[in-house]
Amino acid sequence: MEYGLLGEKLGHSYSKEIHEQLADYTYDLCPVSREDFDAFMTKHDFKAINVTIPYKQDVIPYLDAMDDNAASIGAVNTIVNKNGRLEGHNTDFSGFLYMIEKHNIRIEGCKCLVLGNGGAAKAVIAVLKHLNAAGIKLVPRRDTPDTITYEECLAHHTDAEVIVNTTPVGMYPNTDASPLDLTTFTNCHAVLDVIYNPLETKLTAQAKSLGITAVTGLEMLVAQALYAVEFFLDTKLDPARIDEIYQKMIAEKK
Repeated sequence: MEYGLLGEKLGHSYSKEIHEQLADYTYDLCPVSREDFDAFMTKHDFKAINVTIPYKQDVIPYLDAMDDNAASIGAVNTIVNKNGRLEGHNTDFSGFLYMIEKHNIRIEGCKCLVLGNGGAAKAVIAVLKHLNAAGIKLVPRRDTPDTITYEECLAHHTDAEVIVNTTPVGMYPNTDASPLDLTTFTNCHAVLDVIYNPLETKLTAQAKSLGITAVTGLEMLVAQALYAVEFFLDTKLDPARIDEIYQKMIAEKK
């Protein structure tokens, strides 16, 4: 494999078709179990890879260097092999920022809830801080320090104005699941779900039924892929390609 995607379960992924529209290379999906992860990273027999659930933090000890963005976020989704030296980057930050700006989502001065606390959540939190969110509450699937439980969220934080789902709850094939009931979040003006398969999650469908602006993650996926290709090939691409590929995929998958 020269270029591809590292993750545990990749049956939901659209990354291959996106990358092969952006660049002239074969992009392989490479599902790797936790048992085989160390051997894969130690061998690092690739030119460049993207990294997805659950390895965005696990890859860090194998890297020789990280750019400032990835280091400050504490998660990596793009690795380039430069003559045996592994360099880590994070294009989730730029991808999520693209999605917010494309849909004119107001973040500054807003109270935000982030569901999940994996690698994607770290990039999302960095973007929300960058855009001067008034407060950010992290709601993990399991209790961890500096977070709140779902019970606390529903009891004390239904005044949140922006909700971002970074968990896999609602992702194909479990599309009938939702991480949160939005009924009591009467102050919420935007729901962003980084899930891209399905194109409409149960969470975003409920948001729209309540008159809340809702966006799923396909645009973020295409944007972060374009930025990853720029690292892979050490080049610059036309950012207009993001919307071009997004619109094509929407038309094909509806």
